[in-house]
Amino acid sequence: MNVEQPKLGRRGTLFLLIILGAFPPLTMDMYLPALPQMAEGFETRHAMVNMTLGAFMVAFAVGMLFWGPLSERTGRKPILFTTLAIYIVSSLLCAVVFNIESLIGFRVIQGLSGGGVTVVGTAIVKDLYDGREREKVMATVMSLVIIAPMVAPVLGAFLLQIASWRMVFVVLALFGCLAGVLVSLYSETVTEKSTAPIAKSWNRLAVVLMNPRFAYLLLLFSLVPMCLMAFLGTAAYVYIDGFGLSEQAFSFIFAFNAACASLGPMIYMRLSGFIRVQSIILSCFAVIVLSGLVMLVFAAQSLWIFAAGAAVTTTSVIVLRIPGANLLLDQQDKDTGSAAALIQFGGTLMGAVGVQLVSTSSHDLIRNYGILLLSVGIICAIMWLAVQHRSFVADKVTKPL
Repeated sequence: MNVEQPKLGRRGTLFLLIILGAFPPLTMDMYLPALPQMAEGFETRHAMVNMTLGAFMVAFAVGMLFWGPLSERTGRKPILFTTLAIYIVSSLLCAVVFNIESLIGFRVIQGLSGGGVTVVGTAIVKDLYDGREREKVMATVMSLVIIAPMVAPVLGAFLLQIASWRMVFVVLALFGCLAGVLVSLYSETVTEKSTAPIAKSWNRLAVVLMNPRFAYLLLLFSLVPMCLMAFLGTAAYVYIDGFGLSEQAFSFIFAFNAACASLGPMIYMRLSGFIRVQSIILSCFAVIVLSGLVMLVFAAQSLWIFAAGAAVTTTSVIVLRIPGANLLLDQQDKDTGSAAALIQFGGTLMGAVGVQLVSTSSHDLIRNYGILLLSVGIICAIMWLAVQHRSFVADKVTKPL
């Protein structure tokens, strides 16, 4: 650990990173079982309710671009306190709205603040760890963060049994308070703060993007989350409206998907011990292509085929996150906050695009999802084949033991 954490210790620091990493899945997944109910309650279309998810993701992505570079000048801790305060207030405001337009607006504010929480968490990982140790920490954090999407829809469905969807946002506000307590114990990890004027902090984003190697890999690995976000945005409609599951049953099958995904980091760490990382990445793209074909041909006829295809795809996306993020972070020796912001921004923004693309026709969600998987898998495989043996990739990836 590059900067000691006397109050949190190693385990406490790991727990903090897990909590910070859990903000996106909790904020997005906990209210997924309520989407059909919200559409009915607000007397609006599914696409309009989906805007509460899409708008959140876009705002989340923009928030990361704003807060990430700023944390290089102010330090990580002040940004965490500020964004958590905004997140808590906006979550409570989401709980009291009476029209869909207001909910979308407060979700935007919630997303802007949540983006700051997540990007600073990623930057702290780079501050504290290097090399293989960073990979291990990232794998551990991702494995445990994935518990959030397992628990979130189950908790959301439970809350719907005893209260309305509004209670979901109250619980999210309480989660923000828990994160604030942990942040108060965290010791600042930015040892040399930027002295440039605040307005110039965001210029570093352009500096990082001027690195062509970083930019290429950013585009490549930002396409991958489209496969996961598109599933999250359509799962409730497919399972509840399409296959006729109850909200509770949906939460359990969604938890099954997350349980499979939780194996992703462990699978990667095991395989990377004796298989080249380049081969692991290419295999994941092949799996996504195959899943897309299955979705197009078979999934509409069987709930279990759809669930299996989605679970395999989600696991592949999670496997790709570790080497993808590590490769991108290794392209930059400085400007960690800006690099982390762009990494998170790219994946989140493209994820929001994926949700909207699949949701364009509510009668063909499974077909649209299959086309998306097929397209993303093929494009990413071609892009990866073009650079996997280049020095900026081959010299950075972890070698098999």
